[in-house]
Amino acid sequence: MDSGLTQRLKEIEVAFEETERLLSDPGVLEDQGRYTELARRHAELRPVVENFHGHQRALDEAREAEELAEVETDPDLAAGLRALAGERQQEAVDLEEELRRSLLPKDPNDEKDVIVEIRAAAGGDEAAIWAGDLLGMYRLFADRHGFKTEILESSPSETGGVKEVILSVKGKGAYSRMKYEAGVHRVQRVPKTESQGRIHTSTGTVAVLPEAEEVDVALDPGEVRVDVYRSSGPGGQSVNTTDSAVRLTHEPTGLVVSCQDEKSQLQNKEKAFRILRARLYQIQLEEHLGEIADARRSQVGTGGRSEKIRTYNYKENRVTDHRIGLTIKKLPEVLAGDLDGFVDALTAQEEARKLLEGE
Repeated sequence: MDSGLTQRLKEIEVAFEETERLLSDPGVLEDQGRYTELARRHAELRPVVENFHGHQRALDEAREAEELAEVETDPDLAAGLRALAGERQQEAVDLEEELRRSLLPKDPNDEKDVIVEIRAAAGGDEAAIWAGDLLGMYRLFADRHGFKTEILESSPSETGGVKEVILSVKGKGAYSRMKYEAGVHRVQRVPKTESQGRIHTSTGTVAVLPEAEEVDVALDPGEVRVDVYRSSGPGGQSVNTTDSAVRLTHEPTGLVVSCQDEKSQLQNKEKAFRILRARLYQIQLEEHLGEIADARRSQVGTGGRSEKIRTYNYKENRVTDHRIGLTIKKLPEVLAGDLDGFVDALTAQEEARKLLEGE
């Protein structure tokens, strides 16, 4: 382990010990806000410090075993000690790699809830059916991780599926597990309406936006025009007889958000503001990174068949992620929400890139 990494870990060790001391301070215990923040920091630092101590122990044990092997006269015992030294040395190497990864800069949005926007793209009616399938896949994926989902707005297709749907996914680490899903998802299959048995290619676009808190975005209500109108979709007798649907227009950016799924105008307004806040936050993030392009466009392109991050091929029972060249031949399982193989591989690729670039 290089001296720079060692020094940084020692500083973290000191900071961890300081948080432990403060957590038992009577003055801190009386300040709930400060206590909560310190407890969160303590929980973040603990695994790093434990791995640092484990790394030091493994190196010490490897060195001791090697020294004992040098003076041991019994060949079998000496061989056993050298084997033990090798195991401890490998343990130290693995822990050092884990420590380097744990010190990589974290995406500040990783722990946030997310808003997932799914839209039918190329492929007509079949694209709408595919967008509905993507919605089902993500709801099942969320269930696997204990996340809660809620449809904020949807526009059903007359032939089945959805033209567009906006899904809220809530839970610790939701963005970290969902963020790699942004892009164009291509499906190759025989549509139910295809009498000749020909394979069609359709696409759906997915945008993944971290859900912004009020403190994240300076949203001036005076800059938002609120229009109400009669809902046109299903939802009970009151839907078509009262002005329950809400349309928000953010005048400085021109962003428009509509919600009509709820019977209550107040509920539709609250959902619309959540979506608007998330979109503004994403634009704010893009500008902070020096990328002025609209977040949705940068994530999903035009939705054309050639622009894809992943292909789902029914005939060959395979799903291929084109960003990392990974193919998994378990299409039904993937559509049932088993996306972790792709998410873990994409996360590992991102970590490897950061390590290589020394971020």
